[in-house]
Amino acid sequence: QVQLVESGGGLVQAGGSLRLSCATSGSIASLNAINAMGWFRQAPGKEREGVSCISSYDGSTDYADSVKGRFTMSRDIAKNTVDLQMTSLKPEDTAVYYCARDPLRDFCGLASWEYDDWGRGTQVTVSS
Repeated sequence: QVQLVESGGGLVQAGGSLRLSCATSGSIASLNAINAMGWFRQAPGKEREGVSCISSYDGSTDYADSVKGRFTMSRDIAKNTVDLQMTSLKPEDTAVYYCARDPLRDFCGLASWEYDDWGRGTQVTVSS
């Protein structure tokens, strides 16, 4: 069983930055290196949407159009963590952010159905 724990959320003014981190633990935590990982978010009254992901095959990343150029996803295989650096934050980025693991695919996607394991989320609030 794999546990995912997000951290780093908080309140920030528009234009500011936050760095989210997702720690992976459990009996197969070492497989982080060969799992596609993703960041998702869900705002009140809205569906969960994919924000970014990183592929296990070559470490390539993909981003939602709404965050391209502002968010950067990275991973530290040795620490079993994936991070999301968020800059130039906007009020519309306000949401609960979740990390997730796809144990099957080499290349990541931004569809939530591809992911089996989820963290509990961390709140990001951007004030105008």
